[in-house]
Amino acid sequence: MTAQIFALCNQKGGVGKSTTAFQFARSAVLAGRRVLAVDLDPQGNLTSNATAEPVEDDQAGLADALSSRATETIRDVIVPGVWPGLDVVPTSGVTLGAVRDELTIAGAGREVRLREALAAVADDYDLILIDCAPSLDQLTINALTAAQGVVVVTHAKKWSLDGLSQLLDTIDSVKSYYNQALRVAGIVVNQYEERTVGAQQWLADLEGVAETRGLPLLIPPIPKRVVISDATEASRGLDEWGSAEAAALGVIYAGHLASIEGEPS
Repeated sequence: MTAQIFALCNQKGGVGKSTTAFQFARSAVLAGRRVLAVDLDPQGNLTSNATAEPVEDDQAGLADALSSRATETIRDVIVPGVWPGLDVVPTSGVTLGAVRDELTIAGAGREVRLREALAAVADDYDLILIDCAPSLDQLTINALTAAQGVVVVTHAKKWSLDGLSQLLDTIDSVKSYYNQALRVAGIVVNQYEERTVGAQQWLADLEGVAETRGLPLLIPPIPKRVVISDATEASRGLDEWGSAEAAALGVIYAGHLASIEGEPS
């Protein structure tokens, strides 16, 4: 069975895409799935948290698999993740930024390089999670072209909602030109401050947008809790953290992942 592929996107930085990808990966391996995490962000945050061993700056990674100037394939650069059942396509150093520039000036076929690269390993996994950079550049276009579903990670704040329309327009363009099967698999509201009036209002506005456009808004929002970042930065799943609060938050991630994959949560 070929893997389901999801791209975690938002052109705004700091919304928690890498953290969400990491905790989704944990939920999936706990459910017995074979997972590949693809770090498509030149900052390499997912690589730092998810790989079993540190990745050196000069180590072959995703950039090599995407560049026409290198011979490595995706299979050549995959490294073990922090849990059994998790593999990672890493990013380190500055090379992915250079490949982004290469893609910008490349000709026909530049949008499908990641899709073609992942096709060679898709049968080895049940789930592939692509952690995108906070931009709508050629790297993100490649992710959207490769994926069956988009997971929009956002805040219940004005600046995040302002960018949602632009992201949805980009998704529609990719669907029209490169990937007719692409869909929004879910909107994850992250770092939700449930006690603030502003967050409650923006969540209500987001619910209205989602209903109008027929987008699946995943409920409940993921609350803003220090334990989530602490566990992720320590390369541990929330279930491994040892507190009831962390375990309960892990259940939310597991439910959202089930919804995204189209299973009963």
